[in-house]
This record gives sequence, C-alpha cells and structure tokens, in this order.
Amino acid sequence: MAIADTPLTVAVRVKPGAARTRVGGRFDGPLGPALVVAVHPPAVDGRATEAARRALADALGVRPAAVSLRAGAASRDKLFLVERPAAGLPEVLRRLRDGSVG
Repeated sequence: MAIADTPLTVAVRVKPGAARTRVGGRFDGPLGPALVVAVHPPAVDGRATEAARRALADALGVRPAAVSLRAGAASRDKLFLVERPAAGLPEVLRRLRDGSVG
C-alpha cells in the first residue's frame, strides 16, 4: 500500500468521561466535520487528549507515535496529524465519521 509524504489532518470532537472508548460518528463543529472520539478518562491534565490520540491511532490502524496533536489541547475540538498515512486512510476516516459505526 502506498504511503503519503503529506500528513493527514483529522478533526476530532472528544467526549471525555464516557463509559467506554468509542470512535465513530460525526460532529459538525468549529473545525468542520469532525470524527467523534469518546474516551473514559476525564478532561484533566491532558488525560482525555492522550486517550483520544491513542484511540484514533487504533481506529485508523496506525502506530500511536504516528498521531500527534496539532491544535486544541484545552478544547474538546482538536486537530490531530497522522504522519505518513497509507493511501486508503482517508477512506477509513470517512467511513468512521460518516458511515454507520456500531
């Protein structure tokens, strides 16, 4: 599978304090259509952000080290960068955000 040199920017709406981690769904927020990431840790000391970063990496099938926070450290609306995304990754992201995810 081809690898892109340009990082993929992913808008995410984090929902901290969820009963379980879940990645899927759409939130039309200030950063545009965002992928919803629900995480168990509270929004304290960056714990929800770190849990969201790891959950996003897992859902996209990439190493956690390939995903970094670009903007939104103190907000529920965040931008993450995925370094060297595989060619099919934008489609995986679209399915998670816009498709029916259970």
